[in-house]
Amino acid sequence: MTRLVALNSEHHRELRIDTSRIERQGASLRMVPVMPGEFLKLAIDYPIVLTKNAETGQFVCVALFGFAEGENLYWNGGEWQSLYTPLNIARQPFFVGTEENGQPLVCIDEDSPCVGDTGEALFDDDRGSAYLQKMQGILGQLLDGERLAAELVRRLQALQLIVPMRLEVTFASGDTQRMEGLYSIDEEKLQALDGDALHQLNAGGQLGHIYTMLTSLGQLYALIERRNARDAATAAA
Repeated sequence: MTRLVALNSEHHRELRIDTSRIERQGASLRMVPVMPGEFLKLAIDYPIVLTKNAETGQFVCVALFGFAEGENLYWNGGEWQSLYTPLNIARQPFFVGTEENGQPLVCIDEDSPCVGDTGEALFDDDRGSAYLQKMQGILGQLLDGERLAAELVRRLQALQLIVPMRLEVTFASGDTQRMEGLYSIDEEKLQALDGDALHQLNAGGQLGHIYTMLTSLGQLYALIERRNARDAATAAA
């Protein structure tokens, strides 16, 4: 269950955040939305692809964690095993809400396992603690990132650069997994763009993000090896 409420210095003065439980919140996530500003950090470990939001039908950029539903191959032995943790995992248990006047609002999931009476304090008197200020910074990055991600998707769609991924993987165990609902960049169409289109992508900052996404697809092979290692460990046990 998730119970989001607006963060309040009086009501939540005594709450603490157990930061050791934050990454565990993503243990069963197969993918998570990611922002262009973190693409370069993500690409060292994760494939960055596109999928469609189940509710809106809009394309979103995601980091892929596994092949099957509920499978996160970066969560192993009770730890998140990668050099970088995506912002949408690191910001737990905080979310961005919206006030009646449309202004962003910091919310907290009061039912999160991270919330309790031990760990990082949220407030020093009536002021936000250094930890809370850090988390507010992450939420700010996510808020800005959503706008940049939406603009990237709009440009990709306008240039018809989004293409379905046809991916069927056979693991060392002999099991086969077909990936559905994932999309990537059409490299041939990208290379065929005229100078004006490329200039606009570069001027808007999207060209670098596009090439980072394409480069990150090499991490699919590392993801397969993670799955092979997990299957081998399971079989040995």
